[in-house]
Amino acid sequence: MPLFDIALDPTSSPGVMAAKVWIRDGSRADPIGQKGAHQLLASLLSRGCGPYNNIQLADLVEGCGAGLRCDTHEDGLLISLKCADIDAKRLLPVIGWMVADPHLKLDQIELEKGLSLQALQRQKENPFHLAFDGWRHLAYGSGPYGHDPLGVVDDIKHLSDKELLPLAKALRNRKLNMAISGTFPNGIEKCLDNFEPFKYWENKQKDESNVLAESYFCVDKPKDLQLSLNPEETEQIVLILGCPTIPHGHNDDIALRLLSCHLGSGMSSVLFKQLREKHGVAYDVGVHHPVREGPAPFLLHASTSEDKALLSLQLLQEIWNSVSRTLISEEDLSLAKAKFRGQLAYNSQTTSQRAERKAQLRGMSLHDDYDIDSLGLIESITSQDLQKVAYKQLKGPILSLCGPKATINKLADRRLIHSKNN
Repeated sequence: MPLFDIALDPTSSPGVMAAKVWIRDGSRADPIGQKGAHQLLASLLSRGCGPYNNIQLADLVEGCGAGLRCDTHEDGLLISLKCADIDAKRLLPVIGWMVADPHLKLDQIELEKGLSLQALQRQKENPFHLAFDGWRHLAYGSGPYGHDPLGVVDDIKHLSDKELLPLAKALRNRKLNMAISGTFPNGIEKCLDNFEPFKYWENKQKDESNVLAESYFCVDKPKDLQLSLNPEETEQIVLILGCPTIPHGHNDDIALRLLSCHLGSGMSSVLFKQLREKHGVAYDVGVHHPVREGPAPFLLHASTSEDKALLSLQLLQEIWNSVSRTLISEEDLSLAKAKFRGQLAYNSQTTSQRAERKAQLRGMSLHDDYDIDSLGLIESITSQDLQKVAYKQLKGPILSLCGPKATINKLADRRLIHSKNN
């Protein structure tokens, strides 16, 4: 048996294999004063490891027509390999070396630092990102979810091999979950067991310390009138209204995901019909409710013009309040369930999607059939259940605004008056 957890998912793909490795703890584990350390480390894993320098590794991967990368998420690092099945035995050891022996050369560190700083600069030009950053800071403070996985400029500038080497050495001691989907050689588990770099990996699958305390995320209790104003001289106003909720796998999570489908999925959603079709006040609307191991954001967002910002804000608030005060119709509930089923199907079309989901589920200590079980569970969920979960979980919403200073200040004043009257 391999020293680490592995899920095999054979499918009838045309000779294509996708391998994903989820390494627990991503940007949430950035040390104090080193926000962006895991993002920088992840970007370096494919720039030389084990017997390969950065050029040799690029030649090997590109010579096989394969793709190899490592991405940083809040809850983990995700190594992704996609290749032809005939190249699997040549390329899978590279994943092992990325964890067991990353090089972290100084020239590559400086190169990746420059790319991270450029990406952060681009984010500052995005009004939605500025609004979300403001919301995130109020929601999570200095806790693990309180910053973007990319990090912050001042911290990144001071990162060096001194800070990264301890994080790199600790990777193989974290909870590691691999999933392989598609077409792959027979006896792949035995091959992995015999590949030299994988012998350094340790199995943390049953380590009870993997269970995170809720206090770890430092989410304060909801307060009234939480506002984040992010002045930016743009022609659009971005409005974000929402709160931190619950982890993926929580008993109420499926109900919240049905609410997300009802409110923000497609042209039949409440947000689209109210803000775009009926009132014509916004050109972009949606719900942001990502998968998180901790308290996930549940956000309504809209982008609008200055002259329509006040009505957009009023509509967002009305929609937010309605989900815990009124029952959705049976027709809307059935439509939300259909959308939920469709999203699961859409997100499991490719070998990469299937492998990533399996690695992520195991990384969060959820079983492989979690999504299948969810399809069964939604059948018994009623409109009353959704209302109860909304009343319980969607409390104390935080409003974050981005746009011209004078406009968002006026919106903030109206928001304060509206909140006091309610």
